[in-house]
Amino acid sequence: MSDTLVETSAAEVLTAGSPRLEALLDTIAEGAAERDRERIHPYDIFDLIRQTRLGALRIRREDGGGGASYRDLYDTVIRLGAADSNVAHSLRNHYVFAERYARNPRDAREREWQRAVVAGKIVGLANGELDSKKVGGRVYATTLTRDGDGYRLSGTKYYSTGTLYSDLVLIRAVGPDGSSASVIIPVDREGVELVDDWDGAGQRLTGTGTTILKDVRVEEDEVVYDAPGVGYGVVYASTLPQLFLTAVNAGILQALAQDAAALVRERSRTFHHAAAETPAQDPLLQQTVGQIASAAFAAETLVLAAADELDRLDAANAAGKDTEELALQASLRAAKAKVVIDELAIRAGGQIFDVGGASATKRSRNLDRHWRNARTLASHNPASYKAAAIGNYHINGEPLPKLGFF
Repeated sequence: MSDTLVETSAAEVLTAGSPRLEALLDTIAEGAAERDRERIHPYDIFDLIRQTRLGALRIRREDGGGGASYRDLYDTVIRLGAADSNVAHSLRNHYVFAERYARNPRDAREREWQRAVVAGKIVGLANGELDSKKVGGRVYATTLTRDGDGYRLSGTKYYSTGTLYSDLVLIRAVGPDGSSASVIIPVDREGVELVDDWDGAGQRLTGTGTTILKDVRVEEDEVVYDAPGVGYGVVYASTLPQLFLTAVNAGILQALAQDAAALVRERSRTFHHAAAETPAQDPLLQQTVGQIASAAFAAETLVLAAADELDRLDAANAAGKDTEELALQASLRAAKAKVVIDELAIRAGGQIFDVGGASATKRSRNLDRHWRNARTLASHNPASYKAAAIGNYHINGEPLPKLGFF
């Protein structure tokens, strides 16, 4: 572990591009392949994330945060994805929560959530339900029922990404009057059970699993009902989490470029019909590494271009302007980035074996994790739906979906 990280971890929040962030990223990258191969949960990494308060990156500096722009945030996400895509993905729901309920607090409870984020607390999410007929919809079997001056919460949630490593969890539920709501409670509250049962091909260590809620006591100020312009009622609010997933795939592309170059440099044996005496001088292998590196550059550029549009939207919101058209354009950029980057990442995940030969497939190297992880990330809201919506917009002027998980 870096001395820079250890000496100052409790002193101040991380800022984008700082030496302490570099030290944290280096620490996260150490052992990432082994953790993925042996299914070693990164609890120690998340303790460091709490200590360094990485989760407060987007909170304003005057409020104790890192003061990052969206460009800073997504640049950091890309680099986190390169270090360990599991860790990066696990923080997605935390950053979305911070954006919706902590960065611009509207009342005392949101100021308390802001203080929790600045103190290093991590927030997970329990949203999806397997009985739901439509993924990303707002029809929930998880219910809030009145209990004196509070509620009782019961239900079962799947795909609770990040929650296994979190201090708090946001649970989507339906209230007594049928309205959709967000419930924010500690993960160790009586009646909350976190089950580590995610068995996906990739992203195995994202703290994803089933959250079981059995008659959990919930206080009045722990519930936020959906309303226009608030939380899940913000139009195009899903742009943030969607671009986050794409940024993690862009990070995987960076890791692939690094690993492919290192693989060729390390090889001493070559094929008998190769064009050069050493792999490092083989133009065919150089070409493949160049293709992967170029894909990584293109992915980074696209993500940051989409992030720039979010920064323009953020500035317009702060100025009190009508921002729906800007929000649409930000959603469009994020959707277009996904369509391109997912394909690049999946392709590069196979290309790396073209430069390594059969020995590159050894389980000890665990290079296949890049393809598995990219393929799993890309499966979240498939790119075909994005491409169709983009085409409908450009042909017919039909806006992208404003609400739901698009």
